[in-house]
Amino acid sequence: KGTAPLTARPGATLPPVDLAAERARIQERLPRPVTDEDLASYLMYPRVWLEYAQERLLYGDAGILPTPVFFYGMEPGQEISVDLERGKTLIVRYIACSEPHEDGTRTVFFELNGQPREVLIMDHALAGQGKVHPKADPANPDHVGALVGRFVQSRRRNARALLPQSEIAAVIASHRAIRVAPAAEFLIRSTLSAKEDQR
Repeated sequence: KGTAPLTARPGATLPPVDLAAERARIQERLPRPVTDEDLASYLMYPRVWLEYAQERLLYGDAGILPTPVFFYGMEPGQEISVDLERGKTLIVRYIACSEPHEDGTRTVFFELNGQPREVLIMDHALAGQGKVHPKADPANPDHVGALVGRFVQSRRRNARALLPQSEIAAVIASHRAIRVAPAAEFLIRSTLSAKEDQR
């Protein structure tokens, strides 16, 4: 109210943007190629889109869930259908949830297309009451996460080493890690396991 109306195209008053540079910046945070929709959303709502992208990486596409289930969860015995794509539908039936374990997790029992399944989840209401193992940060290039749990046979903390790429690749592949480090001097600051032979 009391403001003069725009007489030109609204976008003409916006500062110029280097689209290639912004796309490259977003790509550092995504494990998939950046789409034009991602770029446009980030340019209009940068903070909101970054929060959305982080949630999407953690939980996947929650948009396939029914709205009441997304907001309130499922009740024991409740069954829903989830359409992954055309012709591919999952039938999920929630059975029960266990009492909390010592590490603050619970076991969730459910059926997937009639087959019994169970999964461990962290109860955020009990955060801080149990020991939580740190995880690799996908946005941090210095973190190397394992695809599956492995035993650590030996390690050297705070030890510098200069190894050829073939040896580095062999070390990382033997621990089922995600990426292969290039041949360069690197510093092992810490490892996930506190003791040898520990997962």
